[in-house]
Amino acid sequence: MDVEKTIANLQHRRFQVRRFATGAEAAAYLAEAVRGKTVGIGGCKTVDQIGLWDMLEDGKAFWHWKQGAGEEIYAAAASADVYITGANAISEDGEILNIDGRGNRLASQLYGHEKVYVVSSVKKICPDFDSALYRARNTAATENCRRFPAQTPCKQDGKCHDCRSPQRICNALVVLWAPMMGMETEIVLIDEPLGM
Repeated sequence: MDVEKTIANLQHRRFQVRRFATGAEAAAYLAEAVRGKTVGIGGCKTVDQIGLWDMLEDGKAFWHWKQGAGEEIYAAAASADVYITGANAISEDGEILNIDGRGNRLASQLYGHEKVYVVSSVKKICPDFDSALYRARNTAATENCRRFPAQTPCKQDGKCHDCRSPQRICNALVVLWAPMMGMETEIVLIDEPLGM
């Protein structure tokens, strides 16, 4: 993977980019960047691993992983000033891929916030779109499925079968080719091997 090429291509696509050596540095930066704002967070192992939740202001952050998956938490996160999520894969060409089952993460990457932060380990960078899609489907999605009680074929062998299970967690794919109109998007890259 070529991190510098990826950063240059993300910037060429008009994404803001910050790179940090450690998750702790990224968390400190994000906590300061969102101070005074309401914050929605989508399901993201990387955000959990860097400990950002504990650094956010009480009563201003909304995350179903920490507060329960009630509709009020999803709604509060969806209407927050800023939204923080992860990436399932990033191509060296600067495309950001995410797969989701419920759609809350995907919807918030596309609309409704002043700014979106996409937090990702550089380990998720792939040479091109096809390898990024493969990673999103066969690494990130299958690993995520293993964390849930769902009984899907990918949980057994770690490969996407494009199944029709009602428990499947990969119901939609969003590819960001550029920031959405009227909404800044910043990519926060971390050199540590975090997330799925």
